[in-house]
Amino acid sequence: MTTLVIETATAACSVALLRGREVIASAHEVVGRGHAERLVPMIGALPGQGRAPRILVDVGPGSFTGVRVGLAAALGLAIGWKAEVRGYSSLAVLAAAGFAGHPESPALAAILEGGHGEVFMQSFTASPLTPEGPLQSLLPAAALAALGQRAAIGSGVGHLAALDPARALIEALPRAEDARLLPDTFTSLPARPIYGRAPDAKTLAERGLA
Repeated sequence: MTTLVIETATAACSVALLRGREVIASAHEVVGRGHAERLVPMIGALPGQGRAPRILVDVGPGSFTGVRVGLAAALGLAIGWKAEVRGYSSLAVLAAAGFAGHPESPALAAILEGGHGEVFMQSFTASPLTPEGPLQSLLPAAALAALGQRAAIGSGVGHLAALDPARALIEALPRAEDARLLPDTFTSLPARPIYGRAPDAKTLAERGLA
């Protein structure tokens, strides 16, 4: 089955067209906040304008806006194409890419920018890819303590490097084409956001004012 993969959860805007585990075509750009402008043209530049019976989209954690841009595009295309939509985690795809690049590592942590000085962090073991614990939003010092002796990969590792420059830390952003590295159990999440932390804004009821 052909799958369109959409990756907008971080500063990267990335798409890929997969046939099974084979990459038919892909594109990856670091756009910062420009996902909404770049995503549809990148999909349109893929073979067959990216049309596929299955769409796989990064549901987070990551940028609040980026995650929603990817989901909106995936759900909109799915309606027009009558395609199936499923999600995957930004942290899991980073871990899978980390293990592929460093097969000697038995365990590592995926770490992304989390906002408000925190990072999103989740640890995984390899062969098969398995989470060691839940997603957490932590201050860098707490993340460094939780890391133990593991290596780490992601866009949030710079915060840890500032505290301990000697650690094995790999700066990276998720890439759509790396979704091919995920086991099937990691590519069947519901197509709804994983925010990783509670929203800053609260309703009147949540603040006890209504």
